[in-house]
Amino acid sequence: MAHSFASVGADPDDHLSLPGWLYTDPEYYAVELDAVLRPSWQIVCHENDIAGPGDFHTLDYLGESVIAIRGQDGQVRAFTNVCRHRAMRLVAGPSGCARKLVCPYHAWTYETDGRLSGVPSRADYSTLDPSQHGLAPVDVEIWRGFVFVRLEDRGGPSVAEMMAPYDTEIAPYRFEEMRTISPVRLRDRAVNWKNVGDNYSDGLHIPVAHPGLTRLFGKSYRIEAMPWIDRMSGYLADSPRANFWERFYQERLPHAPHLPDSHQRLWLYYKLWPNQAFDLYADQIDFMQWLPTGPTSCVLREMAFALPDDSREMKLVRYANWRINRMVNAEDTWLITNVQAGMASKSYTVGPIGDSEVCLRSFARKIRGLIPEARLHRPPPAGWSRRPRAT
Repeated sequence: MAHSFASVGADPDDHLSLPGWLYTDPEYYAVELDAVLRPSWQIVCHENDIAGPGDFHTLDYLGESVIAIRGQDGQVRAFTNVCRHRAMRLVAGPSGCARKLVCPYHAWTYETDGRLSGVPSRADYSTLDPSQHGLAPVDVEIWRGFVFVRLEDRGGPSVAEMMAPYDTEIAPYRFEEMRTISPVRLRDRAVNWKNVGDNYSDGLHIPVAHPGLTRLFGKSYRIEAMPWIDRMSGYLADSPRANFWERFYQERLPHAPHLPDSHQRLWLYYKLWPNQAFDLYADQIDFMQWLPTGPTSCVLREMAFALPDDSREMKLVRYANWRINRMVNAEDTWLITNVQAGMASKSYTVGPIGDSEVCLRSFARKIRGLIPEARLHRPPPAGWSRRPRAT
């Protein structure tokens, strides 16, 4: 089913949250991986992370391992990390560089453009057509310097199309020139992946559960939803904070000459459908995606990028940023862990969504558009996904 649900239309369940069983049920989880995650774009790295021929980064998710690699011709391609002979993983680890991809099992050899170019004991394979046994390709899109992949093309929009409503706002940040300033971090979480995204786009919990952000932003925090992307934002208050690192960041944040005055003290958050987000600051950009590993578990994959600036002042400001957001992350972890526990309660079915909760409403609408059973307040009888289903 193509992603035809992006337009905002009448939904009889628009005033309701997704039901709790969608956050715990193994059968629904399998359907969701196929309908929502496999056709979605996922960030791998920045293009500057694979700047030279043979440079590669990997992304492991949904039982697949994907290699994004720059070919000898300078083009970035992606393939599944699977030898076409006996399914051996070709490379291990998050990154590396290789003139050729050589299987560590039987030494089948592939070029950086995916072609099978070497087969030991070639005469033993009398029917082998090398042109039919190159690496399995994966869709690639480079959006403003970031490398995205998707496992299946089912007619959904490109990353550029999804981000289009905010392209003008993003342009001054000069994403294409950024460099990675922090290696990939992986953090396991015992929650359904949707819980992470729901919390990320929830604006009502900020004044309740994030005292630090509330001190920083005052009452300036705002949220809005476009068909494929949510936008959250808050302006740093001018009055000094009692917290040392908050005050340090407020007072020492240097002027960013590439940004307009309106964005010097603006913290921007974008959540891109369905499971990744950019945090934009004047000093750096953080990226996070929440990759499902089971019905009630996921892994947070985090990276940080910035324009080149090794000054002591900038390093200290970025450290202050990290100290502030480390506390925010701890608060969010406590929240989503307890929400996940509540989702398992038989007493919970669905909850009301307020008129202001536009991001939660938008996400739920898209999930229901892809999986009609997501409208059910209780799980259907086991085996429902193997029977003929509504579309």
